[in-house]
Amino acid sequence: MFSFRNQLEIAWCPGCGNFNLLTALSEALVELGLKPSQVVLVSGIGQAAKAPHYIQANVFNGLHGRSIPVAFGIQSVNPELTVIAESGDGCMYGEGGNHLIHAIRRNPNITVIVHDNQVYGLTKGQASPTSEAGFVSKTQPLGTVSESFHPLALAVSQNASFVARGFAGDKEELKSIFKQAIQWKGFSLVDVLQPCVTFNRINTFGWYKSRVYSLPEDYDPEDQVGAFKISLEWGDKIPTGIIYRHSKPIFSDLVFEKLGRKEFLNPTRNYQSIFEDEKHGFE
Repeated sequence: MFSFRNQLEIAWCPGCGNFNLLTALSEALVELGLKPSQVVLVSGIGQAAKAPHYIQANVFNGLHGRSIPVAFGIQSVNPELTVIAESGDGCMYGEGGNHLIHAIRRNPNITVIVHDNQVYGLTKGQASPTSEAGFVSKTQPLGTVSESFHPLALAVSQNASFVARGFAGDKEELKSIFKQAIQWKGFSLVDVLQPCVTFNRINTFGWYKSRVYSLPEDYDPEDQVGAFKISLEWGDKIPTGIIYRHSKPIFSDLVFEKLGRKEFLNPTRNYQSIFEDEKHGFE
């Protein structure tokens, strides 16, 4: 069977949660029957952002926090592609937080995967947006005083199309979540609890394994109020699975409807000719 994994040497610490995440994503792409030419992975900066380097597919590795707008642009120009933006919690929720908010609002047909280890790993352990208050690091030796960011609560409250959480210690459930997110028509956010074994000695695999639980089969992911309550559950019990799911129009479909065409860019034309047409429309 074809594997999306390539043979490059992986530059992550032994035991890093990124390994299981990478395997789950690679297997999900295979099981969905996708080919490397059909997939684009976009990442920013950080240890998590190295994941596309180890996958055989189209890759764009760009600026810190800017993977979402690049993914949005790629998918808009070629809607046939499966476009996945992935990076760490610092990259997506810190530097890229503004892009996350507006992607939720616009609902482009992309999947966003966040390696959430509650710390900046590449730059040696600063507190990230999802670090718990009191988290001690080299740059916050007395403990961070900021409250932690709740990405899923934000996404549910803003009526995001698809919101989920996985755990790198449960590869099979994580793979199932990835497959559902990638197949979803619209914006999908998957927050992955991915322990950093070097710079976060609090939120370890053991810490998570004693707390995470899969949402029961009778849980209704289409109930926004119920999903918001679940999204805030954190501490002794941490839910995983599809937190919220809400079908709504995709950004490109709405724009196509207004433009009266089915594509942003006709293969037989170039950007300049389209620009000229649009300009005449306003004259």
